[in-house]
Amino acid sequence: MKLRGKQKRFLRSQAHSMKPIFQIGKEGINQQWLNEVSDALEKRELIKVNILNNSLLEPAEVEEYIQENSNIQVIQKIGHVLVLFKRSNNKNYREISNQVAKI
Repeated sequence: MKLRGKQKRFLRSQAHSMKPIFQIGKEGINQQWLNEVSDALEKRELIKVNILNNSLLEPAEVEEYIQENSNIQVIQKIGHVLVLFKRSNNKNYREISNQVAKI
């Protein structure tokens, strides 16, 4: 799902009050971590990820890894926080993506 500017703005506004539910520390990221994030996005569609200060990865590296190895979209990157979006495959969980489609 290719997002337009207004749709990204809507997603950023929805994510504003959210707290990060995943963290990246000194262990970095791997395929298992990415699978867990993908599973969480199946239920929520929109999450925040925090990159801790002790992480050896830069936010740009994390963004690149996510986009190369999955169909998850990075909506916003502010400092060490990433906002991730993925349309759920389950129709019962598509609340946010249905709102995005209407924009």
